Amino acid sequence: MNTALRERLTQFHRRFQQELVPLVDADLGQPLTPVMERLLRIWEQVEIKRFVPSSRGLVGRPPIERAALARAFVAKAVLGLTQTSDLVERLNAVALLRRLCGFDLRRKAPLNASLFSRAFAEFAEQGLAARVHEALIRRELGDALIGHVSRDATAIEARERPVKAAPAPAVVPRQRGRPRKGEVRPSKEPSRIERQAAGMRLSAMLAELPQACEVGTKRNSQGFKSTWVGYKLHLDVADGMIPIAAVLTSASVHDSQVAIPLATITAQRVTHLYDLMDAAYCSPILRAHSRSLGHVPLIDHNPRGGEKITFAPHEARRFKERSTVERVNARLKDDFGAHRINVRGPAKVMTHLMFGVLVLAADQLLRWVT
Repeated sequence: MNTALRERLTQFHRRFQQELVPLVDADLGQPLTPVMERLLRIWEQVEIKRFVPSSRGLVGRPPIERAALARAFVAKAVLGLTQTSDLVERLNAVALLRRLCGFDLRRKAPLNASLFSRAFAEFAEQGLAARVHEALIRRELGDALIGHVSRDATAIEARERPVKAAPAPAVVPRQRGRPRKGEVRPSKEPSRIERQAAGMRLSAMLAELPQACEVGTKRNSQGFKSTWVGYKLHLDVADGMIPIAAVLTSASVHDSQVAIPLATITAQRVTHLYDLMDAAYCSPILRAHSRSLGHVPLIDHNPRGGEKITFAPHEARRFKERSTVERVNARLKDDFGAHRINVRGPAKVMTHLMFGVLVLAADQLLRWVT
């Protein structure tokens, strides 16, 4: 990445430490704790207030300030809370946190979980967290040159009933031999990856991906199969463990079917050189699509019963950078609440995960200078 990004982040850090923190300390009459200072730094970095529609000037009873609720959900991810009830309890107990979020301290009635549930449903419908994350990436990394983007998916367990899989259509056996004179045989239906590579629009590619809660099965690095009920979160991660793009699908969707939509989203936001993917993405179509975007594909070869093709020494050294996406998946689950999902439906699940992705991206960007 170029030096312009580091200069911007350094300037932000200097302004935060020398101007904002002393003002907040003087206003509160006490110094901020390290946790509250980190939370304030994340808020200032993501600027979520700019993306929340204001209710001022509208007719009728105004709802409670949505910007304070949005900042509270960012705080929920920063503090690693998995349940909204834990967030509400923390806000009611800590007046400093309530004030920093922007809630009116003159409010006598305690905050309740139903208020946050309604606001969360609105944010999920608006795609708030995803829009803020996209703006952050475009603002901070839009003019940077990134070396590697690593792509992978991780299992997301959900607490909801999986949908029943639709019965597979009956397969008509192909007739053997050459067709008779004048006989027209039906052509083979193109696969999802082939349709995507043929020039589908991004919106059509995303709309075609299943998002319902399903049963997923995956083979781990030791060769054992594991099964879960829920979803898959597909991520593109840049050097420095910064998530660039995210897509949520059903647990049964194969990783390779989301590669082209993810690559398209990432190419619209940043400029990078290498695409790093494991053997699940081994496909000549995906390699050709990566080259068409001006990238160098480094995809682990899947021998499929044949002889494995290994990387050249310099490629193998670069391919080690793919561990960044695995570390991001682990940090999302360990630190930002992705290990336990208490909401239902793909829109709400994605919003819960995207608040964690947003905070992780901001936190990793700030680590460049702190």
